[in-house]
Amino acid sequence: MMSIWQDLQERQNAVADRKITALFDDPNRAEDFSLRTQHMLFDYAKTNIDAGARAALLQLVENAKVTGRRDAMFAGAPINETEGRAVLHTALRNLDGGPVEVAGEDVMPQVRDTLARMRSFADQVRGGDITDVVNIGIGGSDLGPAMATRALTPYHDGPRCHFVSNVDGAHIADTLRGLEAKTTLVIVASKTFTTIETMTNARTARAWMQDHGGDPAAQFAALSTADDKTAEFGIDPAQVFGFEDWVGGRYSVWGPIGLSLMIAIGPKAFDSFLRGAQEMDRHFFGAEPAENMPILLALVGIWHNQICGHATRAVLPYDQRLEMLPDYLQQLEMESNGKGVQMDGSDSPRHTGPVVWGAAGTNGQHAFYQLIHQGTRVIPCEFLVAAKGHEPDLQHHHDLLIANCLAQSEALMRGRSLDEARAIMRDAGLSGDELERQARHRVFPGNRPSTTLAYETLDPFTLGQIIALYEHRVFVEGVILGINSFDQWGVELGKELAKSLQPLVEGEVSPEGKDGSTAGLIGYIHQHRG
Repeated sequence: MMSIWQDLQERQNAVADRKITALFDDPNRAEDFSLRTQHMLFDYAKTNIDAGARAALLQLVENAKVTGRRDAMFAGAPINETEGRAVLHTALRNLDGGPVEVAGEDVMPQVRDTLARMRSFADQVRGGDITDVVNIGIGGSDLGPAMATRALTPYHDGPRCHFVSNVDGAHIADTLRGLEAKTTLVIVASKTFTTIETMTNARTARAWMQDHGGDPAAQFAALSTADDKTAEFGIDPAQVFGFEDWVGGRYSVWGPIGLSLMIAIGPKAFDSFLRGAQEMDRHFFGAEPAENMPILLALVGIWHNQICGHATRAVLPYDQRLEMLPDYLQQLEMESNGKGVQMDGSDSPRHTGPVVWGAAGTNGQHAFYQLIHQGTRVIPCEFLVAAKGHEPDLQHHHDLLIANCLAQSEALMRGRSLDEARAIMRDAGLSGDELERQARHRVFPGNRPSTTLAYETLDPFTLGQIIALYEHRVFVEGVILGINSFDQWGVELGKELAKSLQPLVEGEVSPEGKDGSTAGLIGYIHQHRG
């Protein structure tokens, strides 16, 4: 009996040369291959997925028991099986829902208490003398709040927020330069309070504050569960906000890790951010698979990556304030689904997560779109665009932005034939061999797939929806691929080796015994330190 994966592969092989434009001979194509919620439109009509392929993809969802796994996640079951943990970032935005139990205990009272403490602290900071907030974290403790804070710039009415992540001293030095130590709050975001990059930066910030007249005891806060370590560091327990191990770092912006965002936009707007995510949770939990936006977004990804063999995915927000979204989704997708081993410990029989990258439009059009349009590899594109901007007096800017977004997706699909290119060159006055040569450079293969996520405007509620949509998309892809999307053992080995190499770099230990390449690089560094 043919497996559903084989069926999908045969379907793709049969339509590999079919033009996406041919699918629009059906006047209902756009309506049938798009999905609306109350606030967003997801259009996947500009892909080569037809009704038969979609039905087969939905069979993958059924075979993998995605909905059962989803229900187990929301119920607090330990679906992170390699670490024996629940996965409950959804509980952090469960503002209007009922109890959520982990090992028989309702976690919602604790979640609500922490959120109330965050609101009180944020109001205190916003109403005081603090002018700047420096969030020190790395990975999910940095990318989430940094991306969201940038995205919601029009809603900032609190202190300026800055983010430090890289252990490179340039990052902390450049951030602190120009700040006033007496009016700066430093937030140290590390669940264990042992993350070496974060703690190195935190100690540097503490020394800077002490040297410049600030009061670290009053002007440091911690986002951590390690109360003993935060106390040892000198942070007031009233300014420590913890979160449980059922919240992974790249899923943590909804709770204490989002404190810097709350300070920037205020507790009321932060609540709206949570409610947007909560609405997407309810849609994901309640909608049938064929009408479920996270599931369909995931299936488009599966079709392009595992079935069509397109190894990368470009995320292209036509919204300047979402310029960090590709970086954020890069971590969300590649750290979650960049695995080669299935839940049972066996090797994955197929490729797993794609390479995720991108940039804000229209900047990318003058950089890498050349490769997307005329390169030899097909790169599925995911466009995002708002119907309305935040600058009504610059409406002509936003109209041009939307026109560019829609033009790019249409151009990727339609392309330009050699005959069309010849006509252009003929009109330009060329003929003969030169016409032919120049025309070939102006051919666009087309038939390159894209999706578009459209929304009314980028406000806190909508941003919450977008992030939750992509979180659930990653979850669905992981379940279908049979992998654990909620551990990240792949980051461990390099960290372990870095600890052992630091004494060698500092010159305290000889590099003898190391491979010739590593020893040679250490020697070069020592030679040129002066």
